Amino acid sequence: MKHIITLAAVIAATPAIAENFAQHEAHEHGVGELNIAIAGNKLAMELTAPGADIVGFEYTASSPEDKQAIKNALAQLQQPLNLINLPTSAACKLLSAESYLGGAEHKEHHEDEHAHEDEHAHEDEGAHEDEHAHEDEGAHEDEHAHEDEGAHEDEHDHEDAHQEAEQHTAFHAEYSFDCANPTLLNHMDFPYFQIFSQALELEVQIVNHSGARAFEVERTEPRLEF
Repeated sequence: MKHIITLAAVIAATPAIAENFAQHEAHEHGVGELNIAIAGNKLAMELTAPGADIVGFEYTASSPEDKQAIKNALAQLQQPLNLINLPTSAACKLLSAESYLGGAEHKEHHEDEHAHEDEHAHEDEGAHEDEHAHEDEGAHEDEHAHEDEGAHEDEHDHEDAHQEAEQHTAFHAEYSFDCANPTLLNHMDFPYFQIFSQALELEVQIVNHSGARAFEVERTEPRLEF
């Protein structure tokens, strides 16, 4: 059985590289991220791109047209050699490819967290009432007014965060290759920009035995040399 290496496995196995490997959290339309790891004959890639770059929207698909657009995009993302041209001389063979749409799992986690906070809020409120049952009524009302105001603000903060999570849905893809001549991996071309017309730039990080390097590949110059 062939061993399929992942980018995470390469980074975890090389702590010195991990320290220099930046994790981007910013979400910017038109800008995707491509992380690449090379270890021995193995080449691993992870691609993340905003939904707007891939299908032109980031809301939850409900119409048949939008659902089909997502299905088509996921199928395209599972064909990495159509998106990224590797040097023929490197003789890289695709071992695995998978793609998925992120965001739904974040939404579920966020809702569970909100429910947990509501439960604690009710428990704390009950304990608070028992403890201060004999306090001045005016002071008690003022305290509850502040609590209600804080709870109201927390609810709005939660809704804003929830809406932001939904709006930041992104496509993800992971690829694994076996390259007969990995030393000849010195450039890549990106038909990716032709296939996804909304994509403007890829922020690329490459990790190998010599360390980590960062590049930017733009639609106007869709070639990476390293």
